Amino acid sequence: MSDMPPAPRQLPLEWPVDTRFEAEDFLVGPSNEQAFAMLANWPDWPDPLLRLVGPEGAGKTHLATIWATRSGARIVPVDMVTADTVEELAAHGVIVIEDADTGTRDEHALFHLVNAVRRKGLSGGASMLVTARTAPEDWGLATPDLLSRMRLSPFVATGAPDDALLRAVLVKLFTDRQLAVDISVVEALARRMERSFAAARALVAVLDRESLSDGRRITRSFALAVLDRWEAAGEETGAAEPGAVEILGQDADESPT
Repeated sequence: MSDMPPAPRQLPLEWPVDTRFEAEDFLVGPSNEQAFAMLANWPDWPDPLLRLVGPEGAGKTHLATIWATRSGARIVPVDMVTADTVEELAAHGVIVIEDADTGTRDEHALFHLVNAVRRKGLSGGASMLVTARTAPEDWGLATPDLLSRMRLSPFVATGAPDDALLRAVLVKLFTDRQLAVDISVVEALARRMERSFAAARALVAVLDRESLSDGRRITRSFALAVLDRWEAAGEETGAAEPGAVEILGQDADESPT
């Protein structure tokens, strides 16, 4: 019997992830093509104020960044719209307000900014894109005029990806992390996993971390084992978080078939 201790588990290094938000890196499918087309049609919008609505991880930030790059817009979290910043933002004229349905809001300042942008925008001098996960009536707004203004504004939506788009997103996420995986791995994951961009991002992060930690390639069997344990951890804790998976034993099949 060998007295040698087991090899220590490799500690994964936190390499920066190359997450691209360029227009050429955005993947268009049935769930987001209308939103993509509307933003590409700027400045010919039906109103100076446009809402972009969709679940977490559905590509809202990517779309907003593409539009901001093209239009010269400033990207501002909703909690940065205050009495101290509203005049400066209104003067800039072209703005993205991110995550309007979350965090702390100065509703008076936000209403003032919306009105200022709309007045300026009616003559072609301003536009505002507001991103949110839900409709305005679900934001918990206490200012009736702000709620009315948001509800009356036009919107475009993004949704869950179809099969082809989910596979393409997985390929992009693996590529962003410089991970080479066989297409059979992507197809197997796409058939089994939750159908959302957020789940795809979190799952690829887990696979990256676990493969580095174990010093193993991301094969089909390894990936499905990670997926099973990750989903089980999510059911137990109420949320499947990256890094919440421990893989025990070895792959029965180290081939990517």
